[in-house]
Amino acid sequence: MKYGIVAFPSKELQDLANGYRKRYDPHYAKITPHMTIKGVFDANEKEIEDVARKIKSVTENHGPFELTVSKISSFAPITNAIYFKAEENEALLNLHKDLNYDFFGKQPDYAFVPHITIAQKLSSGEHDDIIGQLKMIGVNHTETINRLHLLYQLEDGSWTVFETFRLEGNK
Repeated sequence: MKYGIVAFPSKELQDLANGYRKRYDPHYAKITPHMTIKGVFDANEKEIEDVARKIKSVTENHGPFELTVSKISSFAPITNAIYFKAEENEALLNLHKDLNYDFFGKQPDYAFVPHITIAQKLSSGEHDDIIGQLKMIGVNHTETINRLHLLYQLEDGSWTVFETFRLEGNK
C-alpha cells in the first residue's frame, strides 16, 4: 500500500488553494491541499505499524512549526506545477530531515521545496498564461502547524488519513 506524510494547513489556506485547484489541479478531488513532508512510499500492514511508532517518536521530539506562504512559484521547466511557496525555517527543515533520512523508505529524489500545489499537469501554454496572473495576485499567509498526518492511498487514487500525530516536542 502507498503512504505519505503531510501537514494540512488551516481551512482558510485550504479554501484559498482550492479556489485555484478546482480549475487547475486534476487531483483536486483526490486529496486536500497539503504540504508533503515525506513523499510516497510503500509499506505492508506490519511495516506501517513500525512506521507509525517511528513517526510518533519523531513528533515527540519536534514542536509545532510556523508555515508562512508568501509567494506563488512554479517548478517549470521541470514540470508545469504551480504552488504556494512555503518559507523554509529550521523547525520545518529539521522535521523533514528526521522523517526522510535514516527513516523508513528511500531518501527523497529531489531537494525539499516546501510548498502547497495549486495547479499541475498543465500544458506549457496554460502554465504560461496562469503563472503570470497568479503571481500578480500573490499570497501572504502565516499560521502554526501542530500536527502531521500519515496518509494512505485508496484504490480509486484518493488519499485518506491513517493516523494523526501531534508535534509535541521542543526542538
